[in-house]
Amino acid sequence: MTSPPSFSGQDLPLHPSGSSRAGEGDESRLSRRGFLTLAASLGAGFTASAYGADTPGPSDAVKTTANTTYRTPQISGVVQRCPDLGIPIPTGPPPGVTFSRVPVTDQFVAMTFDDGPHPQNTPRLLDMLRERNIRATFYVIGRNVDLYPAVARRVVAEGHEIGNHSYTHRSLTTLGDAAMHDEIKKTQDAVLRATGVLPRTLRPPYGAFRQNQRQAIYTELGLPTILWSVDPLDWKRPGPAIVSQRILAGVTPGAIVLSHDLHSQTVDAMPATLDALMLKGYKFLSVSQLIAMKGGDSTQTTTVAAPAEH
Repeated sequence: MTSPPSFSGQDLPLHPSGSSRAGEGDESRLSRRGFLTLAASLGAGFTASAYGADTPGPSDAVKTTANTTYRTPQISGVVQRCPDLGIPIPTGPPPGVTFSRVPVTDQFVAMTFDDGPHPQNTPRLLDMLRERNIRATFYVIGRNVDLYPAVARRVVAEGHEIGNHSYTHRSLTTLGDAAMHDEIKKTQDAVLRATGVLPRTLRPPYGAFRQNQRQAIYTELGLPTILWSVDPLDWKRPGPAIVSQRILAGVTPGAIVLSHDLHSQTVDAMPATLDALMLKGYKFLSVSQLIAMKGGDSTQTTTVAAPAEH
């Protein structure tokens, strides 16, 4: 397994203005050197530690201005819609330490999106999900929530689940206990500030989390570790058609699908993917709803050979 790379300024969209140039996402990102130059020009509101240094940045990161260039795309033709399932949002900690899928008898699936919120890609994805009456789960990076709180608020306001994906996307297995807890706690705090709710589940960056770490976080914070059963390798950006093909080939009842709203190609793949899954009879739940369908059966995983870019 390729070991996860260290986090750098090239891993996330770093354009703080919310302009259409930042919306390119995959193509227009600042290098770390470029970010440091920008930080110097903007003053103390940004720090070198905020992107890529060993010490995480401040939780009260500079907020972005409104994205006035984004427009909701027009929907043409008939769009499939997921039926209203009437499944309540669970309360209390999910009953299990680790889940990569949930054994269910009906055709339920959980779509999950990592590494946001992104100022252009995430709103575009939310438009697609709203049009189809689909609920998904977003595993957010705390630092991005501090940068784009309005997008995080929209995720929650439209009925989606929001999960913890650490504050800086560092591999948690490389950190001491205090630093590991800080990554998770800062993200809990960032999400609560932005949305008024707390994440109920955790997805560790790269899927890297030792069993003793999982147990500790579940015991102390009530956060189960959520992995996945379908991985389209969309971080390699193979193109929307291949991302869609891989998801459709891998989904079975109870699947948890990994993908990234950080990448515009992944969002481009979603309309065809979601519509094809609905035509196959699949219905969409949040991760917590899916777990509740089984009432505690989980797939325990102690090691994961996760691709380096997750």
